Amino acid sequence: VQLQASGGGLAQAGGSLRFSCAPSRSVFGINVMGWYRQAPGKQRDLVATISRGGNTNYIEAVKGRFTISRDNAKNTVYLQMNNLKPEDTAVYYCNFKTIMNNVYWGQGTQVTVSS
Repeated sequence: VQLQASGGGLAQAGGSLRFSCAPSRSVFGINVMGWYRQAPGKQRDLVATISRGGNTNYIEAVKGRFTISRDNAKNTVYLQMNNLKPEDTAVYYCNFKTIMNNVYWGQGTQVTVSS
């Protein structure tokens, strides 16, 4: 199973971008969906997660600017990013965890925010 992300790209500070991520085939028991990011020279960090029931968590740096959502029927997770800042520049990865503790990662998509 591969997670296929779309969206991202280039934006100016204050602009918006939107990601979506879905598996290449049906996956049973997807539990938590999330987005991570890795800036140059830094480790991969959590950005936001959403449970199957819709409970969300965000890192402090993106609260009020990013919104994570999901469509359980489509096994798809979204990340709406508003009021982007240059420090949001990173490679973004989607992540699925199943109830069987299987973990899947997307291939990574570059986001570059210019000031």
